[in-house]
Amino acid sequence: VQLQASGGGSVQPGGSLRLSCAASGIIFRLHDMGWYRQAPGKQRDVVTIITSGGSTNYADSVKGRFTISRDNAKNMVYLQMNSPKFEDTAVYYCNSQWGVRSSWGQGTQVTVSS
Repeated sequence: VQLQASGGGSVQPGGSLRLSCAASGIIFRLHDMGWYRQAPGKQRDVVTIITSGGSTNYADSVKGRFTISRDNAKNMVYLQMNSPKFEDTAVYYCNSQWGVRSSWGQGTQVTVSS
């Protein structure tokens, strides 16, 4: 299983950024996919999940600002980050989940700064 996250970088508050995650080695359409993040000195927390059926869940802190989507034909999952805040600064990780099988990507840094 390989999950390759990309698209991180620096963004100003109120701007936008899109993260991408390319999956390989899995039957992508069967997996729930998620984005997690870890800020310095803090634990890794869930940001959002999209199930194999397309249902989505979001952390309260990002509701209305972030959108997760998936393209099963391309084995890709995306995180559209709109109106980011300083507190969204973290390393963002892509995750795949199928039953008890969980896999992680390498993470991509997102820094929100003015």
